[in-house]
Amino acid sequence: MKADLEIDAIGLLCPLPVLRLRKRIQALEPGQVACLRADDPAAVVDVPHYCNESGNGFIEMQEADGHMAFYVRKA
Repeated sequence: MKADLEIDAIGLLCPLPVLRLRKRIQALEPGQVACLRADDPAAVVDVPHYCNESGNGFIEMQEADGHMAFYVRKA
């Protein structure tokens, strides 16, 4: 999937990946997609929860080279 913004949070632990996503997604226009790359196991729960709470759309999660890629559409 193509993303308008790539966010590298590999090596960061909870809650830092979601905090980085929250800060960086503000620069996007509604409908644009951010890809958050993280290897923190808690991100599997935290990112969808953040999307639910913030109103942003959780598109999908993919495994890639030892980390997870989370795709989020800005509301």
